[in-house]
Amino acid sequence: MRNMKHIGRHGDRKVAIVYKTVPDQDHMALIVYTETMNAGMHDAMMKVIESKEAQNENELADVLFRNLFSDGRQMLATLHREGMIKKVEARQIIVTPNAKSSVNLGELNDILKEMAKGEDASNRLANLDKNSGLVDPTRANPLESPSATGVLDNNTLAQQQLAQAKRMENEAKNLIAESKLLTKEAYKLDASLKPKRKPVAKKTPIAKKTSAKTKA
Repeated sequence: MRNMKHIGRHGDRKVAIVYKTVPDQDHMALIVYTETMNAGMHDAMMKVIESKEAQNENELADVLFRNLFSDGRQMLATLHREGMIKKVEARQIIVTPNAKSSVNLGELNDILKEMAKGEDASNRLANLDKNSGLVDPTRANPLESPSATGVLDNNTLAQQQLAQAKRMENEAKNLIAESKLLTKEAYKLDASLKPKRKPVAKKTPIAKKTSAKTKA
């Protein structure tokens, strides 16, 4: 059974989990109620979510930022402008990687946070996986109404995008460093592959033109 990241439910409503946490509010998450989207937008976003690119990303927003709807609009910005991104408590979200598994997003965030700090949370994560990730949904806080959660404000989205940009910048730096190291090692293995420097052509001095004065 294939597991699918970035999807879950809020009460009895299906959601796409755009960000698992919010800056300075790590108990909150940003979601989209997929059932409120029109068919075209829904199908396009679900295609992105199911893609290998999205399944390899930690946050769905990173992929939505790089993809477009069929009308050419950027996905993440469009969802924000149209007020579809909502902020809710992470513990109210039940992640549903497949039809038989579910895990409370708040608890999952706690485990991921511990792992990021270098603490040993692998056993807890493995235990969730072994038991199909089943967590009693009643552990979540009472469901908030969608109107109480409000629409994602510009400041929150801006903070998320800055954090995303920083992650991408760090990833790019790491890739460049790794590329240089691999290139250096390759040249050590076979020096003939190293690009040969072209000889610098010597510039020939240009003779200065002298103007002869004509005699009257």
